Amino acid sequence: MSQVPAFAVISGAQVHEAVAGREERVIAMVEAAYRLHGEGQTINPDSYFLRFPDRPADRIIALPASVKGDVGVHGVKWISSFPGNVAQGFPRASAVLILNDAETGYPFACLESSIISAARTAASAALAAASIADRRGDRPRRVGFIGGGLIARYVHTYLAGSGFTFDELGVHDLSPEHAAGFKGYLERTQKGEVTVHDTAESLVRAADLIVFATVAGEPHVHDPSWFAHNPLVLHVSLRDLSPEIILDSWNVVDDVEHCMKANTSPHLAEQRVGDRDFVAGTLYDVLTDRIVPPADRPVVFSPFGLGVLDLAVARHVYDEVAASGALHTVPDFFHDLSRHG
Repeated sequence: MSQVPAFAVISGAQVHEAVAGREERVIAMVEAAYRLHGEGQTINPDSYFLRFPDRPADRIIALPASVKGDVGVHGVKWISSFPGNVAQGFPRASAVLILNDAETGYPFACLESSIISAARTAASAALAAASIADRRGDRPRRVGFIGGGLIARYVHTYLAGSGFTFDELGVHDLSPEHAAGFKGYLERTQKGEVTVHDTAESLVRAADLIVFATVAGEPHVHDPSWFAHNPLVLHVSLRDLSPEIILDSWNVVDDVEHCMKANTSPHLAEQRVGDRDFVAGTLYDVLTDRIVPPADRPVVFSPFGLGVLDLAVARHVYDEVAASGALHTVPDFFHDLSRHG
């Protein structure tokens, strides 16, 4: 007979402890979740956006999901993006995640989730980069980051954790201070030469692997000729590239239906041409060799971000903290459980 589970709260420090330095393991979890998703073993409804008419740059998003297999949980991530936070010296995004028991439906944990979100985003990008690059026949040695914030740092960490090494690293950010800060981070963690580029064009032309990790709300890169050298593009922030660039590239997404929403660059391209023929397939299709990335075209990976990935990482964190004996439960969180009093 099922029991009402205890309710636990897991802090950001505990989340960090469970994932830091375990990039390969997190990437493996994310790959397993993508495979479950591709096999129909997940439920991943549309994300729900809470927007504010008086603060159009801000939003809070709910990502409900359910994963079968070894993960075996339901849940929801509630993540806010307030870009103005950056000017105050702290990250734009904050998040919590609720895990629900698959048998009873009762929530059994609330986890700080900005780290989980960043880790799963970076693991997804690194998995895509490795899977695509290996099938193209060569791993890039020149990388460029457009946007030098927390997500860029996580993506770099996970690229390194998946075996990428770089001779040249480029950074471009609208804020010289942020660009300098990210350059300093790279110089502390990499042996390659690090260059701050004054323009996005200069960075794009100098890199074979390009990471977009910005807060852009609409395309700001418009010229397909910048990509004539056929780089691999991790379009993590989703809204940087013009429809012309998307249509000129070989495109892979995490989930077609999810990516064609909310005026992402692929969504704008779909509105431009009226079809989705420009999408070659999904990352699951790459992983299962249903599609083969070409070496003679720009390849763009645009991940909308699936809640099933958050659940997979969150379940791992919960299990790690529980196994360590450091799980903080809330006594009497569920009260008045007798049906008739």
